[in-house]
Amino acid sequence: MKRIDTDQRWNLSIIGDTENAPGTITAKASETIPAKVPGSVYNDLITAGRMEDPYWRDNETEALELMKNDFEYRGFFNVDENELAGADEAILRFNGIDTIADISLNGEALGSVDNMHRVWEYPVRDMLKPVDNELTVVIHSPVRYIAKQFEEDPAILGTEDAMRGFPKIRKGHYMFGWDWGPRLPDAGIWKSVEVLAFKKARLNGVYIRQVFSDDLSKVKLLVVPGDGSEPFEPVIYVTVTGPEGEKLYDKADINEDLIINDPKLWWPNGLGEQPLYTVRVELADRDGEVLDSWEKRIGLRRMEMSTVKDEYGSEFAHVVNNVKFFAMGADYIPEDNILSRCTRERTRDLLKQCKAANFNCIRVWGGGLYPSDDFYDACDELGLVVWQDFMFACANYRLTRDFEENIMSELRDNIRRLRHHASLGLWCGNNEMEMFVDKGEWGAKNEIKSDYVKMYEYLFPRLLEEEDPDRFYWPASPSCGGGFDDPNSPDRGDVHYWDVWHGNKPFTEYRKFYFRYLSEFGFQSFPSIKTVEGFTEPGDRNVFSYVMEKHQRNASANGKIMNYMEQTFLYPNDFDTLIYASQLLQAEAIRYGVEHFRRNRGRCMGTVYWQLNDCWPVASWSSIDYFGRWKALHYYAKRFFAPFMISCEEEGLLTQTMNVNAEPFEVKRSIRLSVANESMCPRNGTVRWQLRNSDGTVIREENEAVSLSPLSAKWLDLKELPDAKLYENYVSYQLEENGTVVSQGTVLFCPPKHFKFADPCLKVKVTDGEIVVSASAYAKSVEIRNENDDLILSDNFFDLNAGERRVKIIKGEPVGLSVRSVYDIR
Repeated sequence: MKRIDTDQRWNLSIIGDTENAPGTITAKASETIPAKVPGSVYNDLITAGRMEDPYWRDNETEALELMKNDFEYRGFFNVDENELAGADEAILRFNGIDTIADISLNGEALGSVDNMHRVWEYPVRDMLKPVDNELTVVIHSPVRYIAKQFEEDPAILGTEDAMRGFPKIRKGHYMFGWDWGPRLPDAGIWKSVEVLAFKKARLNGVYIRQVFSDDLSKVKLLVVPGDGSEPFEPVIYVTVTGPEGEKLYDKADINEDLIINDPKLWWPNGLGEQPLYTVRVELADRDGEVLDSWEKRIGLRRMEMSTVKDEYGSEFAHVVNNVKFFAMGADYIPEDNILSRCTRERTRDLLKQCKAANFNCIRVWGGGLYPSDDFYDACDELGLVVWQDFMFACANYRLTRDFEENIMSELRDNIRRLRHHASLGLWCGNNEMEMFVDKGEWGAKNEIKSDYVKMYEYLFPRLLEEEDPDRFYWPASPSCGGGFDDPNSPDRGDVHYWDVWHGNKPFTEYRKFYFRYLSEFGFQSFPSIKTVEGFTEPGDRNVFSYVMEKHQRNASANGKIMNYMEQTFLYPNDFDTLIYASQLLQAEAIRYGVEHFRRNRGRCMGTVYWQLNDCWPVASWSSIDYFGRWKALHYYAKRFFAPFMISCEEEGLLTQTMNVNAEPFEVKRSIRLSVANESMCPRNGTVRWQLRNSDGTVIREENEAVSLSPLSAKWLDLKELPDAKLYENYVSYQLEENGTVVSQGTVLFCPPKHFKFADPCLKVKVTDGEIVVSASAYAKSVEIRNENDDLILSDNFFDLNAGERRVKIIKGEPVGLSVRSVYDIR
């Protein structure tokens, strides 16, 4: 099969009344502007100067109004006449149309589409001409469509953060608004359009299965050619190339035993390397002419989930190559509401930041989009195991015959596209629907419950038995395995825990639980002041201003941040300091959770925090903001996901009472250190801790040698500190390996707002390409910034026990450096 179209030229026009269009939209009805495919309406209008950026201030409102119109994409292309003449068939393939559209070619209707997650193909051989083929795609208003659907069937509901009727369209749900995203349901031809010609047959749905020996010393590749080679008997050849370019099989017959001895195994980040083999499958006729080919990179590994029963309930753990590992990562959402802005380079860079923070997994959330091949290629190379939700989230669905056929085609397309990837760890049916349907949320009556079970516990697993039988399937997140059996149980399956944040519980609440696998938990913060400046005017820069609240989609969340801030820090003296304090709150909240669960490794086997990234500039739960700036949380994640890590479970006022007017009592003051080793080799080190005054001087210190087996955690003995002064003393601790500190931290016995910090007199300089920070006293959560706040450093937001710290510059220029600590929150 060969692509034969050339010289695509596209334009866009609005179908509708734009005479009364809002001021930020200057495009007129029937006006033709240049368009780009792949692309989108918003992006084309912005590029043509007909629309302001919808992320600026409250432009979102007017951009949404624009989507009440229909749009026409008109494209022209040529085809290779010789290739077309020699083909038995030619198909026009749309790899993605967003979303409700009618298609015609050279004046003849081809069909209508209604799912942005699907591939759409049409036979067109006899309709094509050598030059100036005219392709028309009329995209209908997604806003009017869902409004009409909701009017006809108001019982189908979903999250109130999105527009009514959103479950009735197979379009990224988040585009209609979420509690972190705007209501900007862009439209367009968002993936490539191509004309493909072939003779006799083509490959469609090649599948590579791996059958390992028990000891993993050899693997047999089973190549399933798919369903496109009928009706004649083809010859199918397989070529396998090793990670170093060595040919293991060269045009071997598909029926030959393809056995690889001593395979180079693929491992998640931190556990080993990620070697990738290349498999090429060729479809030929009996004369040896190659008719079609399929070539992909695969990783050789055995990937499973363990759900065996144990003394606590049932474990839930990733198992790769017979090794159980502790999942460390975050939840991924689409990178933009304007999909044209998502590039291979941007996606790869984001995922590289995950590896830099010691992630070994990432969860693709079910209210967005199935990621691009670029996303999965990067995960394969970086060692990030992907938890892949199907695109169903926080909504009820009515399982009509048309809907069933539509979503099953959607799943089949994406399963076939992604199943060869080494990084694909599991498929999951949906986000949070078992939990919400079980509670009768959003009008989930008996009929909806019945449809739920049919979809996620019958149709989806049955399809996977056909299309990807070697991959683990989980019906929902959270779940205990289906059947509405206590789907958010702390003792089985995965959990979404939100009492810290939505429930206003203190950070220490995490320590009351021992979840088996925490796949969602989070805490919000504001993005960098430089990011805020990217969508505000100076007068907007107050967290309760109209524009700041437009860029905060979780109801009353700015007030929630301030409530937690009141419990933790002194009141910030300016807007920039408030942003800094909010990021520390977020980082400390997630640190409390992750370190607790890593200390209890074995019972808990995963912490995936909400969320990694943003789709527009906003206050949210992300650790990396829309413009790629690391928040404090991402630096904290690099430390609390470190393979060899020390943490401290302290007892003090935070764990006993925050009430300064409580009847006097004897406050327990103690520490208990723990070391975790999430690597494949034994680790030996030295643990040191010090009780210090606020100026950093040492009152008491101890050290202890530690030895940890691979993939383990170890508690050290409890240390009572009854003489420690609540408001003047703190504990610092370090883990050394081969004489080098590899992990460290500090703890207070009171809230930071009540601790008697001494002025650390922070200074910063650049020496030999490194940034050096010095302090004359204890400095907590030291942040280093340049004038653009776009540095990425080897460490930041760290604690400094007086003295100095050197950090490497990973990205950015050390121009206009400044430094601050918790002492400056006042």
